[in-house]
Amino acid sequence: MHLLLPRWLIAIEPRGVLTDHALVIDGERIVDLLPAPAALARYPEAEVTRLPEHALLPGLINLHAHSAMTLLRGYGDDLALMTWLNDHIWPAEGKHVSDEFVFDGTLLAIAEMIAGGTTCANDMYFHHGAVARAALSSEFRMMVGCSILEFPNAYAANADGYIRRALECIDEFRGENLVGFTLAPHAPYTVSDDTFRRVITLADELQIGIHCHIHETQDEIAGSLKQHGVRPLARLAGLGLLGNHLIAAHMVHTTDEEIALLARHGVHVSHNPASNLKLSSGFARIADQLAAGINVGIGTDGAASNNKLDLFAELRLAALLAKGASGNPEALPAWQALEMATLNGARALGWDDRIGSLRPGKQADVIAVDLSAAGTQPCYDPVSHLVYAADRNQVSHVWIAGRNVYAAHRHLSLDLADAQARARRWQSRISA
Repeated sequence: MHLLLPRWLIAIEPRGVLTDHALVIDGERIVDLLPAPAALARYPEAEVTRLPEHALLPGLINLHAHSAMTLLRGYGDDLALMTWLNDHIWPAEGKHVSDEFVFDGTLLAIAEMIAGGTTCANDMYFHHGAVARAALSSEFRMMVGCSILEFPNAYAANADGYIRRALECIDEFRGENLVGFTLAPHAPYTVSDDTFRRVITLADELQIGIHCHIHETQDEIAGSLKQHGVRPLARLAGLGLLGNHLIAAHMVHTTDEEIALLARHGVHVSHNPASNLKLSSGFARIADQLAAGINVGIGTDGAASNNKLDLFAELRLAALLAKGASGNPEALPAWQALEMATLNGARALGWDDRIGSLRPGKQADVIAVDLSAAGTQPCYDPVSHLVYAADRNQVSHVWIAGRNVYAAHRHLSLDLADAQARARRWQSRISA
């Protein structure tokens, strides 16, 4: 039994800030949330962690990531998306991506994410087993997205090969608490109608989600109009892809009709503000999507297009962009931004019964943020500070499924020096 005693406790469900309260963890789960004096009296034998200047809140959820691409951080910067992909990223991946590359890159990403208060990521990449093993070895929660494309790389020769390898991996890790899977058709411009139909059928049979880049750029939309005669979302709707099993990454360019379509089908959206800006993809209509009732979470995308996996930075950017793009200073207030990075992400993954808020019965994915720094003083509203003023370096403690994986700014579930050394070896190989 473990009692956490923060200055502020932000459970997300319900909204509000509790003071002088305790969160009680037993094994993997939260078992109680009650005033601190009552907790100390009820659980006199429990281990106690006092967090006198800290906000305690659910771990952040990165709803769209390519974790292994940390090894390509800063590689081919300041380019348009398709130039960046065709001339830099895909050639580098074709030469270097392997089980070892993906494990090492994912491990580095996990080290960065845990230290920044992220306890769960929705990934999309190749060598899915390596992603799962990196997560399990570092006690990190990971939704492993099994990428599917038509064209070959070292991992698979065609869409059938990608799907076969995905199914093998899903079967291998079945039953793991910290690891789940989605089928991840890369994008409408890299996946055929027949493959999309097969993905839909398999996802339904396996009762798993689908994760796909959609409407990221105007070029994607123009290409679809030329090839298929309709915009990508209309094509996917015709194929039957839209539904509450789908996480649509980016959704930058949406009409009123498309926003209504997404809402009607219960599609989840991952908003990736820094990546959208860096690749000049555009400004997503997030305020309008939220107003329509769409469940929107927040993602970083990969470190190659961001260039960091920092959800505190994304929180602030998402809130400010929503205000600027809509002309409404009340658009996306701090509370809603924080919900996007926690409970909304959990809902998108189908894991809101286990994570995303600090509610008894849920698994204890919890972070503590020290707000005593000069940049977060004075503190009238800890929620406001978490979104607009705090940074990831103020995360002091992290628990995932009840296990303390980061304490006093030190990793407890992975060897940071080893992860950094692996990254340096890959830098030497890629530079050469």
